[in-house]
Amino acid sequence: MRTRRCRSSRAARAAFRRRCARRRTQVAMARRKTMAKSIRAKRASTAARTVATSTAIRRTTSMAAMSTATRTRSKLRRWRMASRVRIRTAAWRSSKAIRATRRRMLPSTLSSISRVSLTRSITAVATSATASARSRRMTLRSSTHASSRITARSNNNNNNNNNNNRNSLVDAAGLVARNRVVAGNSTRLAVPVPRRTVAEIADAIAEGANSFLRTEYTYISAFIVAFSLLIVVLLGQLGDDGAGGLSSWRRAVYTSIAFVLGSVTSLVCGFVGMRIAVFANSRTAVQARHGFGPAFATAFRAGAVMGFFLVSLGLLVLFLTIVAFRRVFVTAFHTQQQTNALFEAVAGYGLGGSSIALFGRVGGGIFTKAADVGADLSGKVDNSIPEDDPRNPAVIADNVGDNVGDIAGMGSDLFGSFAEASCAAMVIASESTTPLMFQSWHAMVFPLLVSACGILVSVLTSFVATHLKPVRSGNDVEPTLKNQLSISTVANTPVMAVLAVVFLPPRFTIGTDCVHNYGVFFCVMIGMYSGLIIGHVTEYFTSYAYKPVREVAGACKTGTATNVIYGLALGYESTVVPVACLVVTIYVSHSLAGMYGIALAALGMLSNLCTALTIDAYGPICDNAGGIAEMAQLGTEVRAVTDKLDAAGNTTAAIGKGFAIGSAALVGLALFGAFVTSAGITDINILDPAQFGGLLWGAMLPYWFSAMTMKSVGKAALTMVLEVRRQFASNPGILRGTQRPDYARCVKISTDASLREMVRPSCLVIFTPIVFGLLFGSRALSGVLAGALVSGVQMAVSASNTGGAFDNAKKYIELGHHGGKGSDVHKSAVTSDSIGDPLKDTSGPALNILIKLMAIISLVFARAFSSDGWIGL
Repeated sequence: MRTRRCRSSRAARAAFRRRCARRRTQVAMARRKTMAKSIRAKRASTAARTVATSTAIRRTTSMAAMSTATRTRSKLRRWRMASRVRIRTAAWRSSKAIRATRRRMLPSTLSSISRVSLTRSITAVATSATASARSRRMTLRSSTHASSRITARSNNNNNNNNNNNRNSLVDAAGLVARNRVVAGNSTRLAVPVPRRTVAEIADAIAEGANSFLRTEYTYISAFIVAFSLLIVVLLGQLGDDGAGGLSSWRRAVYTSIAFVLGSVTSLVCGFVGMRIAVFANSRTAVQARHGFGPAFATAFRAGAVMGFFLVSLGLLVLFLTIVAFRRVFVTAFHTQQQTNALFEAVAGYGLGGSSIALFGRVGGGIFTKAADVGADLSGKVDNSIPEDDPRNPAVIADNVGDNVGDIAGMGSDLFGSFAEASCAAMVIASESTTPLMFQSWHAMVFPLLVSACGILVSVLTSFVATHLKPVRSGNDVEPTLKNQLSISTVANTPVMAVLAVVFLPPRFTIGTDCVHNYGVFFCVMIGMYSGLIIGHVTEYFTSYAYKPVREVAGACKTGTATNVIYGLALGYESTVVPVACLVVTIYVSHSLAGMYGIALAALGMLSNLCTALTIDAYGPICDNAGGIAEMAQLGTEVRAVTDKLDAAGNTTAAIGKGFAIGSAALVGLALFGAFVTSAGITDINILDPAQFGGLLWGAMLPYWFSAMTMKSVGKAALTMVLEVRRQFASNPGILRGTQRPDYARCVKISTDASLREMVRPSCLVIFTPIVFGLLFGSRALSGVLAGALVSGVQMAVSASNTGGAFDNAKKYIELGHHGGKGSDVHKSAVTSDSIGDPLKDTSGPALNILIKLMAIISLVFARAFSSDGWIGL
């Protein structure tokens, strides 16, 4: 019994122990589940705090990167100090959260975490975040990239075991450091220097162009005042010559007023043209993302705005000047003598326009070619970096030069041609002794009617390119631009016939020439078609679509020397057809209407001046658009579109230069005829020692002038190349792309050089006819004008076409022919293009101003020159 009782008690105790064991097991399991749940919640909270901390660090550094570009140095220093405090606080909070989590973890888990690794990771977070705050090249893209990697890593670690999950916190902290360092040093994650937007680049170009023109116009304003006084002094002391009782002092004052009006109008035309180009080039670059059609339309319409504004403003101011002077010369359009006096005073308008064009062409040409040559030699040749690369310190100056040289200078140049041709035609017409001519307002202002109707025809012609047959692919660009000239010329023909029949008397006399109104129409028509032929011949010799330029490109395979030889030969050969066209035009026009016919032929060549200016301004706008696309990194597709537009623009710019040179030859000859008529010279005798000596001296002037301008470009380009090399050598981070070049320094070099170097060539052109006329007389001066005209036309055509051929040969190679970009052939082409730059954009275009300006200065001061001069030759 007792034994049985003991057995039952043992069994009961065993059962009790088993129940207690099960209870303890259940309690332990419940505790483990509760602890595991708590640990998982705390672990998720810690990971979220870590991500929030890294996000705060990223936002802080991104704000710092965006603000450092606009704040001053003192504000930047204060921001950096505050940023360090915020970063260190964030890192401390992160480490505190991690330490609190570690204290709450199980001892077994705690032992698996390396305290040293945690400390190093936290230090890496603070160090790398501080370095990122100092770096200006961190963008939101790299920050988002780093954040996404951290978040993905944290989410993946939630599925691992506890030990791996604890270590993921340390890995996440180390990942922050690694991503910050990689984003700060790798160009694949972020652009080293913050990518400048299109608007910022356009603003920089506009600021440089405004600065140059502001400084240049300050110097020109002083010249306008001084030369106005010189006109009054030289013409006022001649005494009353019987021109309707109007004293010579009053005539001199009104000539000076006309000079000031022409100068100011030319300045306004140049400035407005520059502003239009700056406004349009960035928009062309943006529109290039949508294809050829929108980009072409933007550039073409911008050129059209400039062309219509320039011609309309020049025509309006000239018309209002004549109307105002008619109230002063009260018997004008009643007596031939005072009608002639009125238009001789109005000739000061053309003198002002051409004088400013000289400064614009020479100064702007030196500026743009110094920057262009410097950028090409130091960038492409020395360091093999692409054209318009933002690492090149001279790239902004190069784009500024396109606006102040090729736009503002070209606008002033063609305005001067229009003003001088109109004034020359009206001065010659005022010599008519037929009452139906000099007493008729409509007949006397017939040259203005030609230009006015040309504006209307050009407006209608522009709709062909923008609406009737718009550009849809790259192959449509060049034919569309060429068709503008052809269509406007053909459309102008019947309009000119109607004007001649309606507004001119059937028959009138100018000097000894008997002129019919239908003869006037043929003079205008032959001038129009001669200009069209000269334009197409220029295109043949400067476009890489034809054989001559491709031969020049092929010559680069054997080096720069053979390329230069081919290019010079091309330029010399290209003078044949334009000169033949001018010879035929001069002969036919003079046979039909004397010197008046030659002046009207020049006006006929300029009758579609709006269209010529449109396609001429189109080229620099597309060139700037390509540069902006490269600097803003809009992509290779956009750059391909702008390059195709630019190649066509180079050809059309060459056509515009050929147009300007051809019209300059005719205008110069017309002004020469007006001068010899006013000076009473009946013939040019090469057996006369005074006239033959003047002929030789005049033929030498274009060479002297070209030497001055090309040497000026060379000196300025040398300074530019040395400055760019200095920046590359002293700051290696520029080529690596980690630091931004000093663009303003290069702009200042081009500005100072152009303003300094434009003085001597300008003085040579302006004062040669005055000094020659005063010292040696009007007979010797007539020889100077004839020599400069004959020599200058050949040099201008040759220089412009040689430079244009070099430029398009380089672009032909860049399309992938003969090795493409970066090859030795390409480097030879770049060197040749640098040689041709001052030829096509400085010396060549400025020579036509030399021809015109010397002639109109001689015309304005003709009454101040005696036949034999002070020396008495």
